[in-house]
Amino acid sequence: MTLLAFLFLLTLVPAGCLRSRHPPKAASDPVFGPREVHGVKGGSVTVKCFYPPTPMNKHDRKYWCRQKGSSCLTVVSSNFVAAAYQGRVTLTDHPQENHFLVNISALEMSDAGTFQCGVGINGRGLSFRVTLSVAEAPPVPEDAELFYVKLRSTWTVTCSFGKETVEMKKYLCKKEKDGCRNIINSYQDKDVPGGLQLVFEDPPGSFRVTMTQMDWEDAGLYYCGAGDYEKDDPKKELDVFIYEDKNFPHFKTNITGKVGGSASFECLYDPLLNASSRFWCKQKGRQCGTTIIDNTGRVEDSYEGRVTVFQNPENKTLTIILNQLQEKDNGTYWCMSNQLREQQSSTELTVIPGEPSLTGKKVVKAQAGSRVNLTCCYPCKYYSYEKYWCRWSNTGCAMLPVQQQLGLPQPGDACKPNARTVVLSLDPVAKEDEGWYWCGVKHNGVFGETMAVELQVSAGEDAKLSPEFLDVDSSHDSAAVPPGGAHSDAEVRKGAAPESSDESQGSNTLALVLGPLAGLILIAVTAFAIVKYRQLKRSDLVSVGSYRTNISMSDFESVRDFSASNSAKETHETSMGGD
Repeated sequence: MTLLAFLFLLTLVPAGCLRSRHPPKAASDPVFGPREVHGVKGGSVTVKCFYPPTPMNKHDRKYWCRQKGSSCLTVVSSNFVAAAYQGRVTLTDHPQENHFLVNISALEMSDAGTFQCGVGINGRGLSFRVTLSVAEAPPVPEDAELFYVKLRSTWTVTCSFGKETVEMKKYLCKKEKDGCRNIINSYQDKDVPGGLQLVFEDPPGSFRVTMTQMDWEDAGLYYCGAGDYEKDDPKKELDVFIYEDKNFPHFKTNITGKVGGSASFECLYDPLLNASSRFWCKQKGRQCGTTIIDNTGRVEDSYEGRVTVFQNPENKTLTIILNQLQEKDNGTYWCMSNQLREQQSSTELTVIPGEPSLTGKKVVKAQAGSRVNLTCCYPCKYYSYEKYWCRWSNTGCAMLPVQQQLGLPQPGDACKPNARTVVLSLDPVAKEDEGWYWCGVKHNGVFGETMAVELQVSAGEDAKLSPEFLDVDSSHDSAAVPPGGAHSDAEVRKGAAPESSDESQGSNTLALVLGPLAGLILIAVTAFAIVKYRQLKRSDLVSVGSYRTNISMSDFESVRDFSASNSAKETHETSMGGD
């Protein structure tokens, strides 16, 4: 019976309570202001009240009223000022910054009390309660600094306590019932949670803390300080409010990639302000380590060919792709900006063993003037995705013309297991084509997995040299690139059987015949060179193809006459010229 009663009570509990331990505060109280404001008699105070960035709120009535019992008497609104406050109270709206300011001057002791700042014509949930205290004389407590932060966005705060605190520990902690829980401090160099940074700034004694992926439970009171929170060391109160903006993009906070594969990171994008910068880095300790890539085209040397940025201005995002993943790539990566700090974000990357989805030859060697094909094999899960090849450089990865890409699927085609290859053809390839090429997939405009290929191009003249003109071993091992370049029957038919023994014996017989013949030719050439020695002084330097040699102009005449006489009958005599 007791069990049945318990189950009945569970059915009465609202579903929202079961779904989340931290219900959305913004759903019932989206307007936010200071909990307490302190002023001194005869002085002034300014109250800042935030409201959700909706078109209706930007144009709706803003007000500041004094609470009295169950009602709230308007002191000032967008188009009204109460008679008792004429000349000493103003309300200024800043719709682009999603807040309005209420300024009260010539404070009197009677001005103290409980007030509300809000949006609309009544309370209807769009209001916030503020307590105003007025002291007879200074000093008065410092008011908390307010922060109105979007759900899953980034919060950045800068605290400064003077150069006398340079050697003291800097910290950020969150106020809780049993004290102030440490979030991050300057003595931490290890075990810093991902998505947190603490960096020192100018002037001396200043520091900045950045927290990404703010959630509902991150709302509350914080303290930044120098020294220890428990002692009478300098500190500052920070009041953080979290609200939900349904138009704010939600990015992945954790990404998994496979060794040898790639990972895509998304960052917020807005046109940069003057003299501002944007860069991507990997966290090291309590701050970013070396910058990997930035908006000026600088790429860290160890990441050459591995990282690039694609801009997506239509949906206000940046895609950063890191490929050729290694186990040492594990860690937290940051999208950073020196001015647009609200666009900063962090993502945790985990690299695991496994086979990447895109496969192909990662290093291709070719000779200039030949034809080379770069191949990229993909699984059927990517069959309907857009495929592309691009050429990597420090400033990005430029898309290559579709005409150069073979094997692209056509609408209505089925995924054939033996034809899932996209080929980039370079015909002929030139020395300037050397570098990195990326094969990748896109789906609904979102960049997915990539594979990088390094193309190495050797000088084309080497391929035209005949072995008898070179003082090198002209034999080729099985791994050497064929003279026709990377695209040849030897490479295409990787599974073909080796040459038969008959062909091998034929080659040996041919070598036995040509060997003595070559010796006779060498003797004849030597004799010819001795006789011709006296003619060298009046010879001319002539370029024949890619080679240069000394040939007497009379030799050409002799060869011409010799060819003409040989058209009738064969002779063993050699014309020696006109000596």
